[in-house]
Amino acid sequence: RIYEEGKENIPECPYLYETDAEICLVGGSCKSPIERFWKGSSPVYVVQKAVENESREGSELEEALSVSELFPKESPGPAALPVGEAKLLLSFYNMVLNPNMTHLGGSDRVVLPPLWVRCDGSDPEHTVWMGTEPLTAGEKTTGINIYMVSCDGPKADKNCFTSLEELKMQHKRRHHSSVVTTRGFAQYELIKMSALEDTRVDSGSNLYVDFTWNNVEKVLQIPPLTSDTTLNILLESGNPRSPVFHLYQELQLLLALAEGLKTGETEWPEPAESESALELIREFLTDLKKQMAGDCVSGKKNETEPIQCDTAAGGTYIQSLLGERGLDFAEQLWCRMRGVSSHQELIDCFTLVIKSLERGEIQPWIRQGSSSLLCKLIHQSYHGKMEVVSLSGITPIQMLLEIGLDKIKRDYVIFFLGQELATLTSLDYFTSTSVALQEQVDRVQKLHHMVEIMANCRVLLQFRHESLFPLTQICMKYYKENPLKEKHVFQLPIRAALLKRFYQNKHPDLWKVEISSGQGPKEVKTVWEVSTNPPAEHVASNNSGLSCDSPADGSSEEKLFYITVTKCSQVPF
Repeated sequence: RIYEEGKENIPECPYLYETDAEICLVGGSCKSPIERFWKGSSPVYVVQKAVENESREGSELEEALSVSELFPKESPGPAALPVGEAKLLLSFYNMVLNPNMTHLGGSDRVVLPPLWVRCDGSDPEHTVWMGTEPLTAGEKTTGINIYMVSCDGPKADKNCFTSLEELKMQHKRRHHSSVVTTRGFAQYELIKMSALEDTRVDSGSNLYVDFTWNNVEKVLQIPPLTSDTTLNILLESGNPRSPVFHLYQELQLLLALAEGLKTGETEWPEPAESESALELIREFLTDLKKQMAGDCVSGKKNETEPIQCDTAAGGTYIQSLLGERGLDFAEQLWCRMRGVSSHQELIDCFTLVIKSLERGEIQPWIRQGSSSLLCKLIHQSYHGKMEVVSLSGITPIQMLLEIGLDKIKRDYVIFFLGQELATLTSLDYFTSTSVALQEQVDRVQKLHHMVEIMANCRVLLQFRHESLFPLTQICMKYYKENPLKEKHVFQLPIRAALLKRFYQNKHPDLWKVEISSGQGPKEVKTVWEVSTNPPAEHVASNNSGLSCDSPADGSSEEKLFYITVTKCSQVPF
């Protein structure tokens, strides 16, 4: 029944089986809980212990609700079934899959998805998962693969590791094979971004690298430089230590203005300058008037504004790209009006600017190509005739948003062009003014996320053009086809030698070896792995990844780890 109902859409809610178990059909875009142990692509059944809902009445229920509001509990997560019950369920399922069980109506059967059961580890092997996968020839089931996943840990004694030769012998005895092949996999966390922050909030950003190689030499072998290497990049914007944090702050004002256009209410930032935005604009216009009157020696005063950055290395890098570029009149207005603290102050600022233009007191320089209302008025002022603009309603917000978009787009374009990471043509999608203003804001957010990734990889990993260029192409392709998703993991194939100094002297966060025998549909594997995190959500431990004899601040490098073994057996029908 679940299989038939899941043909069109994967059910969102689990189905109750008898009284203590529930069945979920997992597939599509849902993250599979068994992807670490099974690499199939089809939907799978996951069986687990049903969540118990205790019934309460009257004042007892009200009291429980009030307490839960004051002290909200975290979701307990999925629960496991006893190993004996899991074996019984798998036996029933395997009987249904077996076409020789004719008394079960085998002639009308379909090939059902694999079934995996969460186990509580109560047996001597500490089994945490059991699974069965149909083997098919056309539409006929010819046998099954049975999977057993056991987990030992957490523990700190690295001397308990078995040898690679012993693992090979165990596999050979189990599968009566004389020849085996090995394939290694290791994962290292290069930089945890939250560790660079001055806050305790974990941003979720991370840079980690995966290695795979053939012909493993020993358990916990350091990946050879010939390994297939993939850098995984998950970076969220907003880290105060980011080399482009100043651009992030500008972007936040753009987003607030864009939201104000939609809702009619704008959250104004706290003023960062000692002078108000109105005072800065008044002083700026006064200087320009003096220039027009010939009272100012330099005609380019304040045309450049240095870029500030919180980290020394990052500051030097970004400074070299953006630091001393010339700003036109509209960009200089944006830099001074970023500290505007109210709608009325915004109106007053633009009123001063428009009056100065109308009177011909200033004839500012602006770049070509802008479609903003303010730039249109400036062009008209060159000819001594300007249209009347009402500064009521949302018009001032739109005007500030437009000049801010122009300025920050130019910053991003200079960033990519200055390092030869992209061309104007390839950036056209992100900088186009032919789409609606809100869409422009969305695309600028994508641009910022790409800048965030490139700048951090350059500063933290010392990446050069050979790595940054292909990474830029990967990010641009993704964001031309998908909406903004800062939790997306970008994957960059890379030479292991470029990351050698980051992992050579570190313990891997995950290391495993696959021992295989047989070919094609007859292939079977044994996988042995060690990791600093539990292999499944229902493997409970409050000490995951912490030192066994050090405080919780992680001052010691000695960590607890889990040993997980996945065994596969093939049974023909």
